[in-house]
Amino acid sequence: MKNSIKYIGVDDTDLDLFEGLYTIPNGISYNSYLIDDEKIAIMDTVDYRKCNQWMAQLSDALCDREPSYLVIHHMEPDHAGSVAVLLEKYPNIKIVASAKALQMLPQFFEGIDFSNKDQMMSVGEGDTLCLGKHKLKFFMAPMVHWPEVMVSYEMSEKIVFSADAFGKFGALSHQEEWACEARRYYFNICGKYGVPVQSLLKKLSVLEISAIYPLHGPMLRENLDYYIGLYDCWSKYAVETDGVFIAYASIYGGTALAAKKLAELLKVKGAPKVAIADLCRDDVAEAVEDAFRMGTLVLAASSYDGDVFPPMHHFLHELQMKGFRSRRIGIVENGSWAPSAARAIKAMLEQMKDIELVEPIVTIRSRMKQSDIPALTTLAESLIK
Repeated sequence: MKNSIKYIGVDDTDLDLFEGLYTIPNGISYNSYLIDDEKIAIMDTVDYRKCNQWMAQLSDALCDREPSYLVIHHMEPDHAGSVAVLLEKYPNIKIVASAKALQMLPQFFEGIDFSNKDQMMSVGEGDTLCLGKHKLKFFMAPMVHWPEVMVSYEMSEKIVFSADAFGKFGALSHQEEWACEARRYYFNICGKYGVPVQSLLKKLSVLEISAIYPLHGPMLRENLDYYIGLYDCWSKYAVETDGVFIAYASIYGGTALAAKKLAELLKVKGAPKVAIADLCRDDVAEAVEDAFRMGTLVLAASSYDGDVFPPMHHFLHELQMKGFRSRRIGIVENGSWAPSAARAIKAMLEQMKDIELVEPIVTIRSRMKQSDIPALTTLAESLIK
């Protein structure tokens, strides 16, 4: 990294659930940066869990100097959780944020006076802040993925500080391929907000960008067209991978056998890619990721209490919340005396946009039998057309 822009973020490898919901076996990074110039700007704080480590690193980077600005791109506690401690240490620092972020500040911190307007700098679309050789230009990014979000563009080094956009799960100390955990992060955190993401990408498209510095995950300095291209694909709800994803929820294993047989038939029939997930045991966030990634989805589930087995209901609810749309979907239901899964699944799919149901809907009675194979074969053929 250029000497004038220092990374002062921290890894969190002890946290089991991000946002209390998403498993992070490889941890998470809370990214924070310092722009060292005539006026020093701190770009976001970190989660309070790692405040002490962050403050120590900030102190080392400052070398007994006073920071002039704290730029808050996003008010979520994993990024703004240490604001109060910073203000106590540096009471003369000026907070730079969107008007909505400044409005939200008192909601997160009790006993701190945020009424001093001389200490609060509200910035809007296209506003700039000169630090010396470095100059920040601000772009509002509401609903990517909170309403107060903004990004900033450092004009001399052509760096975008992108808030949660282009972030990923995984600590920086853990080396891994970017796309998989970035995709799981995107669709589960930002998936609902494709239109606002497209608006932000349009703003960034006119800039000359040398690097993207997100609030989670690695700093992106090479092959930027690759990362931006994936974000464009994801936020348009376009198909990234041609293939079929089968998500099943099975009680006693009968539905699982049917789902696996369908996967086998799809491969024989020439499906370019087939993925399968057990919604009772596998990470639902990864299943959400694969559902958005691939062009065709098969939902296989047991009937349950005149409805659908709860793990499938939960999965469909997650998809609905994330704005799932524009996909072809096949259904396999299982019912021992009164099959109800297909009816329940269809009712939930009706709440989603541009969903195409692929016929036939296959009904299994308790266990898959040889007599069920023709219907599964027909479904496989229809799915890959």
